[in-house]
Amino acid sequence: MVTNVLTSQSENSDILETVVEFPDNFLLIDLCGEYDRNLAEIEKKLGVQILRRGNQLAVIGEPEQAKEARDVLLALYQRLEEGRTVEHGDVDRELRMGAGGSADRGAGDDEGGEDQLEMFKGGRVEIKTRKKPVEPRTDAQKAYVRALFANELAFGIGPAGTGKTYLAVAVGVSMFIEGHVDRIILSRPAVEAGEKLGYLPGDMKDKVDPYMQPLYDALNDFFPAKQVAKLIEEKRIEIAPLAFMRGRTLANAFVVLDEAQNATSMQMKMFLTRLGEGSRMVITGDRSQIDLPRGVTSGLHDAERLLKDIPKIAFNYFTSKDVVRHPLVAAIIEAYDADV
Repeated sequence: MVTNVLTSQSENSDILETVVEFPDNFLLIDLCGEYDRNLAEIEKKLGVQILRRGNQLAVIGEPEQAKEARDVLLALYQRLEEGRTVEHGDVDRELRMGAGGSADRGAGDDEGGEDQLEMFKGGRVEIKTRKKPVEPRTDAQKAYVRALFANELAFGIGPAGTGKTYLAVAVGVSMFIEGHVDRIILSRPAVEAGEKLGYLPGDMKDKVDPYMQPLYDALNDFFPAKQVAKLIEEKRIEIAPLAFMRGRTLANAFVVLDEAQNATSMQMKMFLTRLGEGSRMVITGDRSQIDLPRGVTSGLHDAERLLKDIPKIAFNYFTSKDVVRHPLVAAIIEAYDADV
């Protein structure tokens, strides 16, 4: 626990200095990061200076930014005291959302999801998986995760790198582990992104696996590799092209349709009507990356238009501010959007 926080500001200056004393030097080392990279990240984002003096950190800057930096440092140190790690993503999350996380937005409570929604009563939201906990890093991500737990059908729409699919799979894994669903079903349209790959070698699995690889990548982040293989073999996890969903009723399953902007209107209607008892369905897509032939309407566009007023269907939207990949990705998205 932090033992002392001293704040001083001279009468003729707009600069505030806050000194925070940390009793555990080993935790302080982890807080600062390798070569003080965590401190450098906070300095860069908030425009402050952080000086290390023994077991103290002095934060110097304009009052609002200095106080925000102090709160971020305190939140990260508390995380270390709880036995958790502090990585780049954790620093980024605290900088985006503040020490306690922001208030929830949207999404009504689903009667069957009250126990899962308990996590939203505190400041931090954590999705538990077999390999690691996953935490939303922006307000929009937090609202999206809440919507996934609270609604039987939810949409996540926005640019690449905003965590739409990753968080959906994480919630699916969490609900599967806790016994709320019996299966995880992941699907996406097998549409090539602007180039013809021709006929691919191998059996049906070999042919469709390249299109499904992002879904495998997400699963491997949440389950040990051997367990993923076993669950797929047992059909408790299914990864299949959208075309394979026709004629099925998906009961007691967590179902994700990724890259939904590349589903046609008929395919989207077919998929949405697969929803069975005890299931939850998530549709993710990016309206700026439609790879359908010219003149073919995106099923995601039609679903937004037709379903937006139906109760208990949640629509969550992301912008370039929610990109959690490399910082250049957000800048690239903004540049393309500005050129439209």
